[in-house]
Amino acid sequence: MRTLLIGLAVAGTALATPAFAQDANPAFTGFRIGALGGYDGIRPGSSEDSDLDGDDQTVNGFLYGVDAGYDFALGGALVGAELEYTDSTGKVETSRTDPNFFGFGRVSTGRDLYVGARAGILATPSTLVYAKGGYTNARLNVLASDGTTDQRENFELDGYRIGAGVEQAIGTRAYAKLEYRYSNYSNADFEFRDGSTTSNFDIDTDRHQVVAGVGIRF
Repeated sequence: MRTLLIGLAVAGTALATPAFAQDANPAFTGFRIGALGGYDGIRPGSSEDSDLDGDDQTVNGFLYGVDAGYDFALGGALVGAELEYTDSTGKVETSRTDPNFFGFGRVSTGRDLYVGARAGILATPSTLVYAKGGYTNARLNVLASDGTTDQRENFELDGYRIGAGVEQAIGTRAYAKLEYRYSNYSNADFEFRDGSTTSNFDIDTDRHQVVAGVGIRF
């Protein structure tokens, strides 16, 4: 997967090489805010397994949320910082009394916080090709039961995200984008309803997302 992302970034660089000689389009600079929506799939990583039925152990859902960022020109390239708040509809459907699903228990995907940076170059005066990376903190909401009483707690997952995408300027202020992102979570803790948490422990959880976004610059 990392090889694929590197290949996308290299391809984008090769495509946009002539753009280094020109100034960055003002439509790609400044503060931006937007809305996101798309595919979200989370599953145990290569070092883990789960008891989900079937060969495909991915929990699929619809991602939705908002993002914001600030981009500026650096020669013929653009660099910037960004943050996101998203949620997802993904969940594991199974008996509430069965504790052995997805390596965590019976769970649904919750909110996801991301902060990171991106860098890109112009493929055309109105098309930006970029790569991104940063820190992600995700939540898995847990529903446990003793057969009589339900209890809701959550896992807090820490990891990194990398990705690549294309952004298209629409006029001088609006834009639309499409990107692929891969996240890996390697550290987690468990938070109880009273706010107390366990010590951190190691995990291996992968997340793949294909996301479209629209937004406006100020």
